[in-house]
Amino acid sequence: MADTVMVTGGAGFVGSTLVDRMLAEERRVVVVDDLSSGRLANLDTARREHAGQLDFQRLDVTSDALGPFIGRHRPEVVYHLAARGPGPRSVADPVGDARVNLLGTVNLLQGAVDHGVRKVVFASSGSGLHGRLDPDDLPATETSPTVPTSPYGAAKLSAEHYLGVFALLHDLEWTSLAIADVYGPRQSGTGEGGIVTAMAEAMLADHDVTIHGDGEQTRDFVFVDDVVHAMALAADRGHGRRYNIGTAQQTSLNQLFRALAAATRFTHRPTRLPEQPGDVAHTALSGRRAAEDLGWKPWTTLEEGLATTLEWLASRRGS
Repeated sequence: MADTVMVTGGAGFVGSTLVDRMLAEERRVVVVDDLSSGRLANLDTARREHAGQLDFQRLDVTSDALGPFIGRHRPEVVYHLAARGPGPRSVADPVGDARVNLLGTVNLLQGAVDHGVRKVVFASSGSGLHGRLDPDDLPATETSPTVPTSPYGAAKLSAEHYLGVFALLHDLEWTSLAIADVYGPRQSGTGEGGIVTAMAEAMLADHDVTIHGDGEQTRDFVFVDDVVHAMALAADRGHGRRYNIGTAQQTSLNQLFRALAAATRFTHRPTRLPEQPGDVAHTALSGRRAAEDLGWKPWTTLEEGLATTLEWLASRRGS
């Protein structure tokens, strides 16, 4: 069997999809998740079909127990996805945000250095790092200005600086992936960042759909399988650099609403609410550097991704 990898936040929708990918590659996988937003149900199939290949530990990344836990399992690569998400909660509780997203990352890096981890692949946020770029400057590249507009974005940017410091002091390899608005099966529509799932679930239940603002704000929607592929590639490529993981395409929330409404035959108009604090008006990420260095590009069209997501949501409703 191949080397061990650790996935923090591995019970989340992206994390559990990454776990499936690593298990398919016959790696031993150790999952750390405090289950504050992740769900054990996301790992049900993996735990059933790969019982001897998968270990799960309910653990907060800020815990003093994290380092010794890393020491027991000795992963070669750590995929660090555990985080408190973006949105109003980040603005309302910046101390809590920094505790998890920054101090939790530093705690993980120290444990990695202490116990021989070769590389950390860090899940960052394109919109969180770049903030409110002028629409004429999109899609953003890795050299675009980083001006976070929320504590979440500030913590992600600060964590990236810590990655550089640990590389300099301890030769710890790292790659940061600044991910666009990821969506797909297993995503919750009740948390922050799950606009596709939130809209789709409401439409399938024939409930009102809420859009904050006028709906002309744009997002770069990237499918979860494409994101996981970038993470897998980053284990052995792109050391010491940040890579944008996006489609470079802007889709407005109104366009998303119309596409999902057509697919679900939803006939109601959306409910409009005020914009949320810290929200970004427009986002799109160029994946050119990722294509050149990682050999990555998104292959799932928005139409294909939405269809797959709707199929998964419909199957859950019928189960």
